[in-house]
Formats: sequence, structure tokens, C-alpha cells
Amino acid sequence: MTAAMVEQIRQRLVQALAPLDIEVVDEGYKHVGHANEGKGHYHVRVVSLAFAGQLSIKRHRMIYAALDGLMDDGVHALSIEARAPGE
Repeated sequence: MTAAMVEQIRQRLVQALAPLDIEVVDEGYKHVGHANEGKGHYHVRVVSLAFAGQLSIKRHRMIYAALDGLMDDGVHALSIEARAPGE
């Protein structure tokens, strides 16, 4: 399921934010023995023009909005790097 979830996260972010660069990494292995047995932990790095002029909190909200529904079903934890081009 993790490879499928990585692809689903990627597709949603591409559709919502048209990123110039994107990376989605399953980090479940770092959290073995933690809540949710180490599953559902992901890191996203997104570079998008949509983030230009936006505060970090707004950028994170844009990502969470794109992943609506997944945060309750499949994603237990998400670390985010959200940047505008040139940052």
C-alpha cells in the first residue's frame, strides 16, 4: 500500500499545485514501533509557483487541502518542505 499511497499523494499534489519539482518519500521505516506501527509516515518536498508570496502556514494548508481525506485514511504523519522557485 505504501507505493500506492506515495503515488496517490504525488498525483494529488501535482493536480492541485502544478509543482516544478516534487518528491514524496515513505518514511515509515523511521517510525517502526511508534503510533500506527510505523506506517503512514511521509515526507513531501514541493516547489511550486503557487507558493510565491505565501507564508509557510498557508503553503502547508494548501498541501493539506490537496490531500483532503488522505490525512484520515492512510497518512498518519506528514513532514513538509514547501518552497517557491528560487528559495
